[in-house]
Amino acid sequence: MSGAGSRGCGSPVPQRAPWSLVAATAAFYLVSATSVWTAGAEPMSREEKQKLGNQVLEMFDHAYGNYMEHAYPADELMPLTCRGRVRGQEPSRGDVDDALGKFSLTLIDSLDTLVVLNKTKEFEDAVRKVLRDVNLDNDVVVSVFETNIRVLGGLLGGHSLAIMLKEKGEYMQWYNDELLQMAKQLGYKLLPAFNTTSGLPYPRINLKFGIRKPEARTGTETDTCTACAGTLILEFAALSRFTGATIFEEYARKALDFLWEKRQRSSNLVGVTINIHTGDWVRKDSGVGAGIDSYYEYLLKAYVLLGDDSFLERFNTHYDAIMRYISQPPLLLDVHIHKPMLNARTWMDALLAFFPGLQVLKGDIRPAIETHEMLYQVIKKHNFLPEAFTTDFRVHWAQHPLRPEFAESTYFLYKATGDPYYLEVGKTLIENLNKYARVPCGFAAMKDVRTGSHEDRMDSFFLAEMFKYLYLLFADKEDIIFDIEDYIFTTEAHLLPLWLSTTNQSISKKNTTSEYTELDDSNFDWTCPNTQILFPNDPLYAQSIREPLKNVVDKSCPRGIIRVREESFRSGAKPPLRARDFMATNPEHLEILKKMGAASSIDAEDGLRFMQEMIELSSQQQKEQQLPPRAVQIVSHPFFGRVVLTAGPAQFGLDLSKHKETRGFVASSKPYNGCSELTNPEAVMGKIALIQRGQCMFAEKARNIQNAGAIGGIVIDDNEGSSSDTAPLFQMAGDGKDTDDIKIPMLFLFSKEGSIILDAIREYEEVEVLLSDKAKDRDPEMENEEQSSPENDSQNQSAEQVSSSSQEVDLVDQESSEENSLNSHPESLSSADMDKAVSISPSEQTSNPTENHETTNLNGECTDLDNQLQEQSETEEDSSPNVSWGKKVRPIDSILADWNEDIEAFEMMEKDEL
Repeated sequence: MSGAGSRGCGSPVPQRAPWSLVAATAAFYLVSATSVWTAGAEPMSREEKQKLGNQVLEMFDHAYGNYMEHAYPADELMPLTCRGRVRGQEPSRGDVDDALGKFSLTLIDSLDTLVVLNKTKEFEDAVRKVLRDVNLDNDVVVSVFETNIRVLGGLLGGHSLAIMLKEKGEYMQWYNDELLQMAKQLGYKLLPAFNTTSGLPYPRINLKFGIRKPEARTGTETDTCTACAGTLILEFAALSRFTGATIFEEYARKALDFLWEKRQRSSNLVGVTINIHTGDWVRKDSGVGAGIDSYYEYLLKAYVLLGDDSFLERFNTHYDAIMRYISQPPLLLDVHIHKPMLNARTWMDALLAFFPGLQVLKGDIRPAIETHEMLYQVIKKHNFLPEAFTTDFRVHWAQHPLRPEFAESTYFLYKATGDPYYLEVGKTLIENLNKYARVPCGFAAMKDVRTGSHEDRMDSFFLAEMFKYLYLLFADKEDIIFDIEDYIFTTEAHLLPLWLSTTNQSISKKNTTSEYTELDDSNFDWTCPNTQILFPNDPLYAQSIREPLKNVVDKSCPRGIIRVREESFRSGAKPPLRARDFMATNPEHLEILKKMGAASSIDAEDGLRFMQEMIELSSQQQKEQQLPPRAVQIVSHPFFGRVVLTAGPAQFGLDLSKHKETRGFVASSKPYNGCSELTNPEAVMGKIALIQRGQCMFAEKARNIQNAGAIGGIVIDDNEGSSSDTAPLFQMAGDGKDTDDIKIPMLFLFSKEGSIILDAIREYEEVEVLLSDKAKDRDPEMENEEQSSPENDSQNQSAEQVSSSSQEVDLVDQESSEENSLNSHPESLSSADMDKAVSISPSEQTSNPTENHETTNLNGECTDLDNQLQEQSETEEDSSPNVSWGKKVRPIDSILADWNEDIEAFEMMEKDEL
């Protein structure tokens, strides 16, 4: 999402000023991607493209139709339980819920998607519903950022296409700017958030009571993320240009001006989180992913839409710094703004997948191809892009909430290169969504890409963006009822017309950039490149860039991941002390620690790295004690493996990660608690027994059902209403005795997850499940046979009713508050949220500390990371008050005491400023 927007720039508009050449040329190189570049892959036939486009339409109908049937007017659909998510009626998910304002979020977010997909009648009906049912005056605290990009952007995008359709003369003839009036009403409701000394908005606001009133329950926050404050200009400027009310654009410009002024001057980078009152950076690391991403995006797009040269100057200044410090092809790694040669973390988040698309708009194609290909290799390994993954491509956070950023970059790379390879990439995305995320009542987010388990959520951005980009990828110009190049996409993929650039231009275009920095015009590209010179005259250009990256994930030792201190390496110097090697009883190690407090820049950076490694090692050791989650997959009719529940493992019994999965029908044991010899052994013989938690040890339950002939067991929590949404992943311990006699697999489900199975039994009597460490592929042949049978139509409807009657299944395990925030849009997270305690979860697993970590030596060979030397970065004066290396060697106790503050800072970073 953030980062998910506007790369369609627009056709040449003669009446625009010279800056229009950039927008016009950008549009040209996006849409005139010549067929010259198709030699790298087999061209896709028109028939196959139409088939895939129709498949996208059917998928959208499945998602949108189920939302309207089972969730509307709620904000979002819960696709596992077939009901709407209403804020306050479901257990709180923390900051993820800040996007929900009881304003039918998914419907508003989907308005312009309906028109792009040529569903004009449905669009007209949807607009009438919005005007009739949506209330923007609710007593609810919402994210300013999310409300702006999703709701304000959705209303403006809907208005833009409504007036377009009205001009065509067939649809929307009754429309009289009603959506625009709603957008203006919402804009005024958001303005009080800007009542700060800096002009940066508060991160949250009460739609009814505003800020800082007792009834508002908000207004005490001090921090916001850079993207939260810097992703307003497109929507607010469009609102001003549409209505003539200049105040909206003025406020958004002031926020952008302040962020630019507060950039780190030596590196030209911005941090992730900033104090909205003082302008001090709270989180001082910088990247292109969560927390910053759409700030960069909106600088470039504001130039395209508004024609203010200062926005392009700022973007190019930032982009130069990004490519200098953050870009380590094909990776994009966060760095410290004061020490940009020092990496701030060893993993990447999924939101950076938008960046190749932004690079296409910039005209920098080679790195866009490289990063996109690396991301695609990760997807091919895990079916989806994990929320975060390490530099050696292991899963760091395992969730995937059906994010559209990769699909967006795929679309724009195809438009820029014309390479049919990207059509095949899009085809893979469609297949994976249908195969792994599709459920009877929509599409469910992936709880864990390793197990294939689902989460009971379908975010509005899935309909706003994913289907839009996938459809446009396969559509020809004649398949779309309007010229998409006359519009710019926002970060939520909403469409704003480029003619706004010449409308109501009453905003002063003072060039404030030059006040803050010496500008080198040679650094700035004032026009986008013509496609005739964009690539060398080589039809295999894109393929030649991708080829070296084909095995980058499988080999797990891509070159350039770790910056190597090459001079020291060549000179034979001893490697720096690694955290895993440290021994407190070793005098040499203690002496090295003392040196880390000296004035040497090398020793100081070794100290920083050592602290990072100590924290990561401690985290890994805690994770090592945690068993990974397991999966319970319902494989019988009418589910066919489409519903996957996250299950807690047992520390005894059959290890599903080492043995073949267990498949069987389920049966309830009697007594249900399983604490004595079963009275219905014939019912559980050869089946998977359902037993209730409580009254005896788990191992005792396992022995009793095993003695009755069960082939496995599922323990369902006796705490009614319990859910992994509000509780960490649970793993069952033994009874303190030898449990080697237990040979069957045992899994644990919370009450809400267990209710899915229990409700299915009540409806269908016979329910078959699969117990495994990872969900298995569905059986399409059996599913097709069942679906082709007319007598099953009513049963399929019953399946939805079963899901609807069952309680919520929010399969969010102990992913911690910071991952929840990433699942929404981490840009909207305040620093207070970022500092919350974090529990270690299996989904955050990176690796076993005993693994051999590989990287690349100077000869390009894979070597043990423990023997690799780090590169010495150029020493810059660090103005951060948190890091102060003394000039004298001090006692070890004093050094360690002074490190406490630094360690806390790194721990906060590990929780992630997302």
